[in-house]
Amino acid sequence: MSESKPIIDPCPLSPYVTWAWERNRGPILQVLKTVFPKAGDVLELASGSGAHINYFAPNFPGITFQPSDCDVNVFETIKSNRSRAGNTNVADPLRIDLTEPDSWPRERERLYDVIFAINVFHLAPVSAAEGFAEIAARVLKPEGVAAIYGPFKVDGSFTSQSNETFDRSLREGGVAGRGLKDVRDLENPARDRGIALKQQMDLPANNFMLVFQKQEPAGNSATA
Repeated sequence: MSESKPIIDPCPLSPYVTWAWERNRGPILQVLKTVFPKAGDVLELASGSGAHINYFAPNFPGITFQPSDCDVNVFETIKSNRSRAGNTNVADPLRIDLTEPDSWPRERERLYDVIFAINVFHLAPVSAAEGFAEIAARVLKPEGVAAIYGPFKVDGSFTSQSNETFDRSLREGGVAGRGLKDVRDLENPARDRGIALKQQMDLPANNFMLVFQKQEPAGNSATA
């Protein structure tokens, strides 16, 4: 991995995205080892090039990984990376757009033990948080988990000068919706749908891992 930081470019196939991913993938993997089950089904939202899912897959041979993205033009790259890595536990990608309800998986069509997303929400409009919450409510298994990694503000404040600078550079690009979101932007719509924020973990480079869990509906717990 090159130590020099490329020019910021959020395109999923850009040198910058590759650089940021290679810098942080080790710590992310260590956290996910505490989140993923030994066996089951895992959905990634906004898979991009498929670098994340194809890096994780060999570490979890009992899991079937489902990549997805809003851009069908990256699907061949995902499959090429799968083939290069020899991953037999990575499925063909699905089209899911967090801002397009018609693309969201149907309830009970297929359920997942875990949903995860890496470095998505600072590149998307805040409405993507509603999409995440609704998808999690639809397709997570009972007590299933969602793990969201990236830079966030907390209660309206930046947690570091570097994140504030990063936010400014994203907004100066002129693309509507880009910029750091607040943890509460994800927590509030998720909570409204029975998905509770359980952990807010600090990771290197001023990033967080937000771990959510689907809650059992009130009245469904066993009584004496």
